[in-house]
Amino acid sequence: MKTKVYAPGVLQYIPFFYVVWSDDLLSYSETSVVKNAIAKDDTLQIEDRKYLLKWLDKDSPPTNVEFKQWKNTISNSHIKLVESDTYPLSTFSQKMVCHHYSECPFNEHLKNIEINLGIQPNHYNHLFDVAIVEEVTSNYYVANEIDTILKGEHAAVVDDFRNVLKDPIFKWSIKRTKEEFRAHVLKQVAFLATKGYGAMAYPEAYGGTENMPGYAAIFENLMYVDGSLAVKFGVQFGLFGGSIQKLGTKKHHDRYLSDTGKTTLLGCFAMTETGHGSNVRGVKTTATYDKETDSLIIHTPGKNDNKEYIGNALHSKMASVFAQLIVEGKNHGVHAILVTIRNEQHEMMPGVTVEDNGYKLGLNGVDNGKIWFNQVRVPRENLLNKYGDINNDGIYHSEIENPNKRFFTMLGTLVGGRICVARAGLGGAKKALAIAVKHALKRRQFNDAIKVQEDLLMDYPSHQLRLTPAIASCYVYDVTLTHMMKVYSDKTVKDKRKIETQVAGLKSIITWFANETIQECREACGGKGYLMENQITDLKGDVDIFTTFEGDNHVLLQLAAKGVLSDFKSEFNSAGFTAVLKLVGTKIGDKLNTINPTYTNNVDTAHLYNPKFHKHAFNFRTRKLTYSIAMRIRGYIKKGIPSYQAFLKVQTHLLALGKAYSVELAYLTFTSHLEEIKDSKNRDLFQKIGVLYALHELRKDASWYLEQGYISGTKSKALRQRVERLSTELRPHIGVLVDGFGIPTHCMEAPIAE
Repeated sequence: MKTKVYAPGVLQYIPFFYVVWSDDLLSYSETSVVKNAIAKDDTLQIEDRKYLLKWLDKDSPPTNVEFKQWKNTISNSHIKLVESDTYPLSTFSQKMVCHHYSECPFNEHLKNIEINLGIQPNHYNHLFDVAIVEEVTSNYYVANEIDTILKGEHAAVVDDFRNVLKDPIFKWSIKRTKEEFRAHVLKQVAFLATKGYGAMAYPEAYGGTENMPGYAAIFENLMYVDGSLAVKFGVQFGLFGGSIQKLGTKKHHDRYLSDTGKTTLLGCFAMTETGHGSNVRGVKTTATYDKETDSLIIHTPGKNDNKEYIGNALHSKMASVFAQLIVEGKNHGVHAILVTIRNEQHEMMPGVTVEDNGYKLGLNGVDNGKIWFNQVRVPRENLLNKYGDINNDGIYHSEIENPNKRFFTMLGTLVGGRICVARAGLGGAKKALAIAVKHALKRRQFNDAIKVQEDLLMDYPSHQLRLTPAIASCYVYDVTLTHMMKVYSDKTVKDKRKIETQVAGLKSIITWFANETIQECREACGGKGYLMENQITDLKGDVDIFTTFEGDNHVLLQLAAKGVLSDFKSEFNSAGFTAVLKLVGTKIGDKLNTINPTYTNNVDTAHLYNPKFHKHAFNFRTRKLTYSIAMRIRGYIKKGIPSYQAFLKVQTHLLALGKAYSVELAYLTFTSHLEEIKDSKNRDLFQKIGVLYALHELRKDASWYLEQGYISGTKSKALRQRVERLSTELRPHIGVLVDGFGIPTHCMEAPIAE
């Protein structure tokens, strides 16, 4: 076929039309992108515009003859497309015009089409002759700017901490024996203590800056070095030191906090028991008050009542022991007592037995162990007495009279730890994604048997889909956890019950997300991801425990769900079922079973990308699940089934509600903070990230939405297509997005990430 000669204005658009029609990128909503570019393009003549616009009619697509003419025009120009160009297709188009005409300045309008339609190598590699070049990521966004947004008000603290991590003591290496590993991690923790990071969350009088949000911000960065370091750091300063700070009073602070922050006093947090796991209220260890000697006797009564999985168990001299406090024969519930378990010579105290847990799936740099107590006597003053005390007359008293409220108030001090565990898991996911993406931007595999050069892994749509939504989730969860720690640390917020509910759910979905993401990254790196030197294996083993550490995720999700139900839970015992249903109806606020068909079938891009749609969809799921659980429980109780058994019967339903509530909370928190981003370019990026997160989450629950009639099959398909499209649109910026996590280069020692 003879090559057709096009006018310069039309010619520069030929590659774009060839791509969008070949790969069916041009939906009705995208047509406006190209039309706007053409309308604003002052390089075009009137006739050029008419010529181009006729090719944008979806109902009358270009003929096969026209397709072949486009292909011949492109092929006969003998121009190669260079993937490393900032805007490859726009640059290619201009070079093609230069081949035929003397003047061919770069056209910004073509660039805008390329950006807005998310045209990527997988759309044009099979259409054009592509030059063999090294991959270069777009510099449209700047990683340091993104990192600064995430660090927020903690930028100075985090930057200083990352510089500290340059010290050779933090250089990563494979350690095969737990004894060597543990000794090294202990040195790292002590080193950080000398820099003031151990006491960071404590008051100034004890060497700190009372900066719990800053402590949480640096905690994630510890995962970039090693998971064992993060956990041991958290046990020593967060759990042990935190229990003294949050549950103790001034006499305990004066005596122990400074030494804890300096690591001159090493401690452990002895809560979990072998036979009782997450059931803290049911622990069997006892602390019996002996009035004659004014002391507490700590005792392990049964075979499986020992404390287990206690971090720092082999290195510590003291333990915060959670036990049933018995005074004058009455059990006042679980309280924390400081118990010396080793003397200054590091010899075991009488009545104390410690056993090493041995090797684990991960975190072998943490000395986890089991502890038994056999009639171990400690002074009465060792009772951490902020919420319950024994006076000089041997009488127990507490300002919180209700035992349940007192118990949950004490456990509320664990919220900060759960936020830090979620941050640590998120840090593991970020590092795994950074390694996987950097590998995919170098590793080439397969082609169409015509090209000399194989395709980059990152240019495969399937690879984009398995990594990009996870990157978006990291950004959403980062912003969310930063906000949660800020609220938790706000002293003006007296009632922490709401934040407890929120963090319980977030800790669950984020640590599960982290494990799934790390596994995906391992597979995305193939055999290289299986090598220990590339660090994903360590992340996989270390982060795995976070799903049960600081509360089993299934238990915490039920806690979150019950928090959602708490507004009317008490009504079961007082106002009766009618009042409960009235309150539920008020909370639902609309007719859940009546859904507008237009809404159900709307697949327009503007609608699918609109935060109003996302918020409505997430809120609908949360409210519908809340309503249906209440109705089920009501039905069971009307039949005479005890409330505890009724809740057991809806347990899986509660888990679904806890997850739905937490996903909605994360999205709402993220979007509410977008206005804090001052520059519009980065704000637009974060908005797109939020859209990808929302559509990805909705897509995962599409079967439920279909069952409820909230979306149609067509809309479910559109959700999937939009997730794929957004993943492709973010492809040029994928390297910048993982660099935006701010992982220090000295912590990225995996060979495949170099």
